[in-house]
Amino acid sequence: MDFILPPTCGLCREVVATPGALCAACWRGMSFLARPWCNGCGMPFDLAAEPDALCALCLSDPPPYEKARAALAYDERCRKLIGHFKYSDQTHLLPTLLPWLERAARELLPVDVIIPVPLHRWRLLRRKYNQAALLALGLGKSLSIPVELLMLQRARATRPQVGMKREQRLKNVRDAFAVTRDVKGRTVLLVDDVLTTGATLEACSEALLQAGAQAVRVVTLARVNRPEQIA
Repeated sequence: MDFILPPTCGLCREVVATPGALCAACWRGMSFLARPWCNGCGMPFDLAAEPDALCALCLSDPPPYEKARAALAYDERCRKLIGHFKYSDQTHLLPTLLPWLERAARELLPVDVIIPVPLHRWRLLRRKYNQAALLALGLGKSLSIPVELLMLQRARATRPQVGMKREQRLKNVRDAFAVTRDVKGRTVLLVDDVLTTGATLEACSEALLQAGAQAVRVVTLARVNRPEQIA
């Protein structure tokens, strides 16, 4: 089968050795995040900083989650790759993405349970799978941490947030999530594909904390580092 339909790069369609892998050129073009970054939200700093330094936004308006980390900067190349995984049924990219996510998640350990950001059931039916759930399951297996897929659910459908500003996103997801199982006293690792304005992750974190979670930490494949990248 590989001879007839050889595996191709998840970005440029060059032939590669393993399904879902990136070719060497595309892999080198990915913008992996590294220190120094904000000790809260994980936003990279342009200049050297102390390990516990916080960005201006975390100082002025701290998010409800304790910390957030991401593997990649959400640039055009990353947007294309995650889009293929998220919208185009290219779940064979998962083995390539998971080691990157695991590297970011290890910054947040220990945790008691891993929970994905949920999709509303109607959107899940249209999309056929929840990309955050696939990432959470893979991460839980590699880190030997239990995963709860149904602990956090969408209490109501929300509008797609592409093109919305932060204030609009916050309003869109307000009270949109409900905790359906006991989370009291547990430290939660919340998983999603991209951190943009943080509105969805903040709403999920608030629901978990109100239900008694001890702390919420966030890991994503990528994060937006500049407002003009939000789309």
